[in-house]
Amino acid sequence: MLVIGLMSGTSYDGIDAAAAELRLAGDTLRLKPLGMVSEPYDPGLRDLLAGALPPAAVPLADVCRLDTRIGQAFAAAAARADAELCGEAAELIASHGQTVYHWVDGDRVHGTLQLGQPAWIAEATGLPVVADFRPRDVAAGGQGAPLVSLVDLLWLRGRPGTPVALNIGGIANLTAPDGTAFDTGPGCALVDAAAREFSGGRLAYDADGALAARGRVHGPLLERLSADPYYARPAPKTTGKERFHPGYLRATAADLPAGLSAEDTLATLTELTARTIADAVRSVAATEVIASGGGTRNPALMRALAAALPGVPVRVSDDLGLPSAAKEAYAFAVLGFLTLHGLAGTDPASTGAHHPSILGSLTPGRDGLRLPARPEQAPVRLELELELE
Repeated sequence: MLVIGLMSGTSYDGIDAAAAELRLAGDTLRLKPLGMVSEPYDPGLRDLLAGALPPAAVPLADVCRLDTRIGQAFAAAAARADAELCGEAAELIASHGQTVYHWVDGDRVHGTLQLGQPAWIAEATGLPVVADFRPRDVAAGGQGAPLVSLVDLLWLRGRPGTPVALNIGGIANLTAPDGTAFDTGPGCALVDAAAREFSGGRLAYDADGALAARGRVHGPLLERLSADPYYARPAPKTTGKERFHPGYLRATAADLPAGLSAEDTLATLTELTARTIADAVRSVAATEVIASGGGTRNPALMRALAAALPGVPVRVSDDLGLPSAAKEAYAFAVLGFLTLHGLAGTDPASTGAHHPSILGSLTPGRDGLRLPARPEQAPVRLELELELE
């Protein structure tokens, strides 16, 4: 089955559309990566989205506009991926949508909201769409995240030692072989926020970690940031920009001596991300880190992470054949495939749910909805089928 996975993460810079050929062979799910296309959000939509994120108060009119315009943007990305990667032969779209709020109170998640109306995707492509993946796990008592954990468990099963899969987006998360999975804290969220603030909005992020590389870690600020009680909470746990946003950074640094430079601030925030990830990696006694996500393209962050984990190899998923930039989009293609086949897409050990759940809601395509037969067994491993050069 040809499936397109659509993903826009907590950095909300645009949409990744990855196409995969997926097939079940006994207890093994085989994934052949077909490539990825990316579509940045247009500036007006990005600004509307940025202005709607917590802690902002948002009119319902803006929520409606965002749901529609994000859905249309996802639809355009899906149609492009179908044409360019699948020869217009795709059979299913799996859309994560854009997270705008993750309702966490203490150790419990009460709700989660992803915008991007799937009807626009179904209308533009004519294909069935699986969307709204996270709420079902929340309804089952889970955190609703990290949902890529099941895919990570299938993919890394049988690898020697204790490998962990790490994704560094706006928020960072990891998955360990025993099913332990959680958000470690901010990935690039605070680094990106500081880059925007210091540049007056000119910079969306610290490109190549260049600013951080020129700065020095500010000990008092790092100590304050590291004292956030989130880091001491046991797994499973999740967080988001509801907690780690520009106002959080300003409040934490409020009574420190004025004049901290952009470079020193970014160096400090980069070190915070590296240390909190490293602490999480050590907590599960990992022997290897396989990283993906936008943060892997920040050399300053990757150097800091390697320095914080002496003796633990830090690799990127590209080394194992799964493109880092596309990994989450491929993961949601897998989750959509599982849903269409009536198979659970969660591991309760990862999300804290009471039981595994079949995820998402299905929007029929132009020809209605014809479900394939449910397989006799769920896959226990994921294997990549790679083109030999």
